[in-house]
Amino acid sequence: MTKSVLLSIALIFIINFSQAQTAMQFSGNSCSGDAVDLFADLDAGKAVLLHFFMPNCGSCPPPAQRIQKMANKINAVFPDKVKGYAFPFENSSSCIVSANWVATSNVATLYTPMDNGEAQVAHYGGFGMPTVVLLGGADHRVLFSTQSFSSSDTTIMRDSILALFNTANGIQNLQGGVNSFNVFPNPANDNVSVTFTLTETSDYTISITDITGKQVALISDEKQKGLITKQINTATLPNGNYIARILTNENTATQKFTVSH
Repeated sequence: MTKSVLLSIALIFIINFSQAQTAMQFSGNSCSGDAVDLFADLDAGKAVLLHFFMPNCGSCPPPAQRIQKMANKINAVFPDKVKGYAFPFENSSSCIVSANWVATSNVATLYTPMDNGEAQVAHYGGFGMPTVVLLGGADHRVLFSTQSFSSSDTTIMRDSILALFNTANGIQNLQGGVNSFNVFPNPANDNVSVTFTLTETSDYTISITDITGKQVALISDEKQKGLITKQINTATLPNGNYIARILTNENTATQKFTVSH
C-alpha cells in the first residue's frame, strides 16, 4: 500500500472522528416500514442508541441484549424516551438481513432494524464491531460511543441517559449517592410515583411538602441500592405546587411537581 493511500485513509479516519461530536441525520422509513427521523427524536428530548453490527458477528448480539435490558428499565420510568436503531455496518445487507438480525438477536423491544449503515458508521469513526453510539440533547450531541464494548459501558450509558433526562426535567441538587430522580406523572392527579437510583446502599427518606414547607407525605426505608420506585397518594391534596425531597446519607435531592385534579 502506498504512502498516499495510507495518508488518505488516515485523513478519512480523522475527519470522521472529528465529525462524531454530533449526530448524523437519518430519516425516512425503517425496515419495519415505520417513519423515522433521528433529529425529531433528539429534539423531542429522547435518547437514541445506534448499534452497528456485522451480520455474522457473534459478539454483536450480547451487547445489544444488555443495552436493551438497561433501556427497557429506563423506559418503564420515562415511557418511550429511549429509542434504538440497528444498522448493518455496510450497504450490501438488505432490510431482510437487518430485520432478521434484530429478531434472532432478541432485541426487538428496543431496536428498530435499518439498512444502509455504511455512511452512519463511518461518521462515528466505527470500524470495530459492534460500534455502539448514544445520542441525546437538542444540540444532537454524541453522549457516548465505543468500538470495543465492555459490560461497564452499559452503566456509563445508563448514567448518561439519566443525566440527560434529569437536566431536561429541571431536577435540582442531585448529590452524593442519588444518581437519578423522577416524579411522574407531572402534573399528578390521584397518585405520583417517585423514582430514583441509589448508587450505594443507604437509608433514605422521601418527603413531600407544599410551597409553605408543610410536610404532607413521608416515606422512610432502610439499606437499599439501585432503582427504587415509591407511589404516593395525592388524591386528597389540594391543587398546587409541591416539592419532593430525597434525603440519603445527609445529602438531598429535590424536584418540584404539580397536583392538578
